[in-house]
Amino acid sequence: MVRSNIKGRFIVFEGLDGCGKTTQAQLLADYFSCRGAEYLHVREPGGTDVGDKLRQILLDPDTVLTRWGEVLLLAAARAQLVQDVIRPALVRGMVVVCDRYLFSSLAYQGYGLRQDVELVRQINLEAVGGLMPDWTFLLDIEPDVGLARQANRRGLDRIEQRDEGFFQRVVEGYQLLAKEYGFITMDGTAPIQEIHRQVVDILESENTL
Repeated sequence: MVRSNIKGRFIVFEGLDGCGKTTQAQLLADYFSCRGAEYLHVREPGGTDVGDKLRQILLDPDTVLTRWGEVLLLAAARAQLVQDVIRPALVRGMVVVCDRYLFSSLAYQGYGLRQDVELVRQINLEAVGGLMPDWTFLLDIEPDVGLARQANRRGLDRIEQRDEGFFQRVVEGYQLLAKEYGFITMDGTAPIQEIHRQVVDILESENTL
């Protein structure tokens, strides 16, 4: 990716549903806020008018989609978010904290749904114009633990209602992606503040904060 006009830093949290990535993304955003830093906190799918509408479709348990329909709708939401929100913020020099990114599509729709991972990758790289994160934190957790958390909090959405085999493939996919892209893998079952402290320590050591 050509970053000649990118002044900011892009931080992504990834992992299974219920792993704690949303909590950690919010804690990091709060950290930047307390320090008076210029930052942006976004989530996927969503973050734009188009993306929010697609999110409702994608997560609604009553929605019936083909596998490639799911891939393409997620890529469409992601393209809109990057074009309208993330890239402009990075160009202005802001720190962007994102709850999920294209790695979720590779893990969930590629590995989980047994789609062509390379084709899913190419579609998403085109959708985001090649924009990749500076740091990706992967919160590791067993599927039954994460899904139990989600069920207790708010019930399960359309994707979270899939079978155990699907989520095991997603886990294996994330493990492969972690090696390929150099994710920073963390224990999603550790205490929330301990994980946050580790994230901050890593970013401070990289002179990001």
